[in-house]
Amino acid sequence: MLSAPNEETYMKIGNIDIPGKVVLGPMAGITTLAYREFMKPFGVGLSYTEMVSDCGLDYKNKRTYEYLQTSPADSPVGIQLFGFSLEHTVPAIKICEQHGGYDILDINLGCPVTKVVKTGAGSSWLKDPDSLYQYMKGVVEASSKPVTAKIRLGWDEKSINVFEVAKKLQQAGVAAITVHCRTRSQGYSGAADYQAIAGLKETLSIPLIVSGDIFTPEKALEAVSITHADAVMVARGGVGHPYLVTQINEYLNTGILLPNPDVVTQAEYALDFGERLIKLKGEDTGVKELRGILPHFFSGFPGYKKLRNEIAMNIKTEEDVRRLCGGVILRGGC
Repeated sequence: MLSAPNEETYMKIGNIDIPGKVVLGPMAGITTLAYREFMKPFGVGLSYTEMVSDCGLDYKNKRTYEYLQTSPADSPVGIQLFGFSLEHTVPAIKICEQHGGYDILDINLGCPVTKVVKTGAGSSWLKDPDSLYQYMKGVVEASSKPVTAKIRLGWDEKSINVFEVAKKLQQAGVAAITVHCRTRSQGYSGAADYQAIAGLKETLSIPLIVSGDIFTPEKALEAVSITHADAVMVARGGVGHPYLVTQINEYLNTGILLPNPDVVTQAEYALDFGERLIKLKGEDTGVKELRGILPHFFSGFPGYKKLRNEIAMNIKTEEDVRRLCGGVILRGGC
């Protein structure tokens, strides 16, 4: 059983104390309430929901409303919205506040996905800092919760404007900024360029969170050392590797590098998460989603490919999930 995370406050976002140096990044299809509750005991200081469409909320889309699920165990948590117009974003904020249960409102200004960008949302905002300022000023005025924003370095390599955008966001009243250290044109390819925001922290009076390629404690330290950020955001690196959050907190706090969990421990983590997701989503949907997530818990161990195929072909029920994870535990390997 994991010990409770250190309750010391490492940063403050608005009036919200954040008790850890790791922020759990939003990921579509991953950061459900089950995932966030599962990850929190590993030392997550703040987590964000899956990205929520302001239009989906404004148009009363039932599935979009499901993304607003939170719980006391999930706190502190932020709801992440994306949008292109205050006409839809302001009503969406009011809906979020009616449903309650969250601490922070985050606006995604960095999503590189074409279907998001072509509407004028996500990274598209980076092309027009002045319009972005007016939009975010309206968001801050409409929200009773502290507002944060996630951005990228710029639209492409020829238009890196992260310093200008960050300044506009702070002026608009944003309470913290996360920078994914790639441009929109890079997507998730190439390497995150932490050096591109060296010195940014010193221009801000609000917390800075650094994102991109945080897959190891050593990478987290490199990112913080270069950027002087208050925290790191873990997204893809934590999927199937929840103990990474604990390792990063320990390494940043003490310089001690904790060993990676063995395969039995990973199987126990996988079973815990699997049961949580099935409880939240129901057996049919939960198991379908687990087929894409469970393999991450066992990557890098001998026998991984065989186990991955077993998950893809033969995991159809909750009992199958228990059988597979239990088998790894009993055998002491994949």
